[in-house]
Amino acid sequence: MRVTFLIIVFIANVLHAQRADFILVDFKKADSIAHVYKDSSLKNLPVLVHHLTSTLQTDVEKFRAIYTWIGTAIENDYASYLKISNKRKRFAKDRDAFLKWNHTITPKVFHKLLNERKTACTGYAYLVKEMANLAGFRCTIIDGYGRTPTLQLTENSMPNHSWNSIEIGGKWYVCDATWSAGETIIDNGTPRFSSQYFDGYYLAEPTLFIKNHYPLIPNNSYPKPNISFTEFLEGPVIYKEAFRESLIPVLPEKMHSSIKKGDSIAFHIQVPKTFTGKLQVLINKYGNQIDINSEVQRKANVMGLVQYFDRKGLYDVHITANNEPIATYVVRVK
Repeated sequence: MRVTFLIIVFIANVLHAQRADFILVDFKKADSIAHVYKDSSLKNLPVLVHHLTSTLQTDVEKFRAIYTWIGTAIENDYASYLKISNKRKRFAKDRDAFLKWNHTITPKVFHKLLNERKTACTGYAYLVKEMANLAGFRCTIIDGYGRTPTLQLTENSMPNHSWNSIEIGGKWYVCDATWSAGETIIDNGTPRFSSQYFDGYYLAEPTLFIKNHYPLIPNNSYPKPNISFTEFLEGPVIYKEAFRESLIPVLPEKMHSSIKKGDSIAFHIQVPKTFTGKLQVLINKYGNQIDINSEVQRKANVMGLVQYFDRKGLYDVHITANNEPIATYVVRVK
């Protein structure tokens, strides 16, 4: 396979990177406090919030302690997830009825959260809101669609996820405590929660966040997205590693592309100025990996790869950062 690499000049019109607002803030103290109180009870939230925040000086550190505590102390409840998923199927043709049910179940979810320290995404978002409010923050729950590598969404899908927007210093930020907490692994048919705290979804970059979080009803704390729901569904698959250093796939805009044999596709990844990692292309054809020698060239805050396809077929193209996947595309070569 013949591969040509070019410098790709791309002028990006993007929002200010939210995580970069606090690039000089050291969160070690906030994270340490969250660890100290990891086993604390939820039954007296005002006291817990006081313990987590009272010795911290800045608002962003206070919210960080709350967020880290939730992400490390609360277990994802797979049984509740299945129950909510089954309800979504029952209400597949009545979205309003589902949303009404989703709000009425919140007290039950919170009761289980208090007693068992387990919850699904709605519970995580609810707890973030309650604890943030107790600490004096304005915080809202955003219901909508969460797109993952293993979940197929369509135009008719029901809302399947909840996350938060939080106001710090007069500016609204986004976060997802559910996805930060870890993942549920199915071992021989038995669900097991694997606690793997990941802070990439804490005050995430909004132009990256919208690629796998689409709000059902925008509000003042979470404005209308600059892409349509259809564009959201048609975009590339985004993996959590993209959030570790705010690596934003910008081109192609769609996951699926069709080209003629001998043509090329340019892959553009917007990166922070501080990014010094390695980007690479991995290609699979019908399950077989094709070895290529990737070379990435950089212009300002964009890294670009140009990949030529000299043979017909269906290719899975994975963009990796430091050997971890950040995005997947599918290319059909005719």
